Amino acid sequence: MTPFASPSPFIQAFADGSTAWLVLNRPERRNALNAEMWAAIPPIIKTLDESPGVRVIVIRGAGAEAFAAGADISEFGESRNDAEAAARYEQLNGAAFAAIRGCAKPVIAMIHGFCIGGGLALALAADLRIAHSAALFALPPARLGLAYPLDGIRDLVATVGAAAAKEMIFTARRLSAEEALRLRLVSRVAADLEAETAALCAEIAAGAPLTITHAKRAIDLIAGRPGHVDEAEVSALAAHCFDSADYAEGRAAFLEKRKPVFRGA
Repeated sequence: MTPFASPSPFIQAFADGSTAWLVLNRPERRNALNAEMWAAIPPIIKTLDESPGVRVIVIRGAGAEAFAAGADISEFGESRNDAEAAARYEQLNGAAFAAIRGCAKPVIAMIHGFCIGGGLALALAADLRIAHSAALFALPPARLGLAYPLDGIRDLVATVGAAAAKEMIFTARRLSAEEALRLRLVSRVAADLEAETAALCAEIAAGAPLTITHAKRAIDLIAGRPGHVDEAEVSALAAHCFDSADYAEGRAAFLEKRKPVFRGA
C-alpha cells in the first residue's frame, strides 16, 4: 500500500494497486465531518485524481459503525449560527462535494453503518454507492431547522427523483439498505461489502480510463448534476478517446482475441 500525505489526521488516503482509498478517520464520533475534514478532502481528491496508477477511488468511513454520521453538529453553534456563518460553512463542504464530482476518475462510496446528513451528501457526490446490508440512511435537516444545500438537493434529485427526494427530506425518516436500494439511492447492497467493492473496482480498472471519464461527464450532464460540464467539454473528451492509443489498443485486442491493456493515453 502507498500512503498519501493528508492535511488532517481525520482524513487518510492510500493506494492499493489501481484503487485509491479515502478514509474518514474519526470513528470515536462515527466519522462525523468537522471543518478540518471538509477542508482536507479537495486537496486529497486532487492528489488521487492526478496519480497515474489510480483508476478508481473509494471513500469509506473508518471502522464498521458508520460511513459518516453527518456533519459535526457540535460545531454549528459557531460555524452555522446565522445565515452568514452558514454560507461560509456551505462553501467549505460545497468545495468537498465539488472536488468529488469533478474528479475525472470514478468515485465509489463504500457505506457501512450510519450514512446520515452530511455523510449522505458526501456519498451522493460520488458516482456510485455500495452499502452493507445493515447500513442506515437519513437526511435530517427538517429535525434541525437548517436548509439543505442546493447542490446537495440536485445530487439527491438526480439520484432518486423529485418525489423520493421530497419524502426523504420532509420526513427525515431513516431508510434501511434495502429501502435505499429500492429508491436507487445505492446501486448495490452486499453482506460482504469489501469483497463486493473490490470486485467492482477491478471491473472498472480493466476498462479504458478515457472512455470512463467521457461517460462520467456525459451522464452527469444529462442527469443535471451540479458542476460546470457542458456539451463542448463532453465532445472534446469523445474526440480524445478516438485519437487515443487506447482506442488503437482496443481495436487490436478485439481483432487478436485478447484482453486489452489500457494505459489512459
